[in-house]
Amino acid sequence: MTFLDPDAADTYLQGWKARIDRMAADTKAMSDRLADLRVTASDDDGLVEVTIDSTGVLLDVRFHQRIQRAAPEAVSRALMSALRAARLKAADHTREIITETVGSESVAARTIAERVERQLLGASTDV
Repeated sequence: MTFLDPDAADTYLQGWKARIDRMAADTKAMSDRLADLRVTASDDDGLVEVTIDSTGVLLDVRFHQRIQRAAPEAVSRALMSALRAARLKAADHTREIITETVGSESVAARTIAERVERQLLGASTDV
């Protein structure tokens, strides 16, 4: 392709614009799906159930009635266990959303996935 040929240059620019428009639409779809993501998980004993968003922010906590008979340390462990489980699930769902919307081959997609995983999984060891 030579840019000295006006028709070839126009065709090239139209193709380039179509790719950019598709990338913008895919990125918006990814962003919308991530914004809507909610993940719920429980600890292994079913004492605590948590719901988080795609960034790992705690949105809801539910305690089973059996929590009244549990020691405070057990409640704390159950809460942290449920939160870790929810963050692992959120990281998996996030990878799926990124792959389905923008693909897994682009540098941008890999960077977004790595950043979200670091935020979710890194945070799970901090709490």
